[in-house]
Amino acid sequence: MPVFAGMGQHAARRETVYARRKEERNMTIFVCRDSLEGILCGVYDAWMSRLGHANVALELEDRGNLQMFSQYRQVEETREKTDKVVDAIRTKAGQEAYEMVFRVSLSREEEKADRIYRFLIYALNLKRDVTDLLQIPAVYEVFRINRNVGNEAHLLIEFARFSRTREGLLVCTVGPKNDVIILMAPHFADRLLGENWIIYDEGRQKAIVHKADEGWMVVRMDLTQWKERLSDSTDQKEFEELWKAFHDTIAIKERTNYVCQRGHLPLRFRPYMTEFQ
Repeated sequence: MPVFAGMGQHAARRETVYARRKEERNMTIFVCRDSLEGILCGVYDAWMSRLGHANVALELEDRGNLQMFSQYRQVEETREKTDKVVDAIRTKAGQEAYEMVFRVSLSREEEKADRIYRFLIYALNLKRDVTDLLQIPAVYEVFRINRNVGNEAHLLIEFARFSRTREGLLVCTVGPKNDVIILMAPHFADRLLGENWIIYDEGRQKAIVHKADEGWMVVRMDLTQWKERLSDSTDQKEFEELWKAFHDTIAIKERTNYVCQRGHLPLRFRPYMTEFQ
């Protein structure tokens, strides 16, 4: 414990120096694409610049607000850079640290690229299981974002509702805050192995497409045509009515508690659930 406590104080001082330097706005900012590959290439460029960790920062593209007196450098993505950073994380920090970085890259937080970079400064230098050292601010921030993304993916798996088209395709529409449909895919690929199905993120217009008894892939697509086919499916409408009737039947009116319902089932998930249509 004394070692961890001292490490936490040292980390806090380093974070203070970085924050002060950032306020002075005299930094080199590496601008990267909002993707795992883009962020990891940004980490590589910032690290290899040798400008000092307190003098560099990572930002996502299209942030809008430019800092005065700061130099901006566009990150060039290459497979070689990505592979080198991935190998370094897995070798020095472990698989758990890499999985945390992957999930954080799916977050909607604008500061996630720099959060990952600050985390990797400790992860690659300590060469231990850094994920438990939550007294370090940079580690805690990544832990917090990772937990938020993981929780949303878990809830969406529970609340996902599929509809079947006349062609037999199962379609599920969701509207997550974070880009988490890729975290949902392994669960449904196992549970619905013999089915053709799509999980569609309507906010980002991207989907997971699974072919029966085969694998799945991420694609960009517009599901307007599939929604029209669903509305024309009379069998689907009957199943929806049966599902709603089932929920109405098992409900106990005297024990209705809307506050408790919102705690277990947030309102933002309900537009995509059949029983709340």
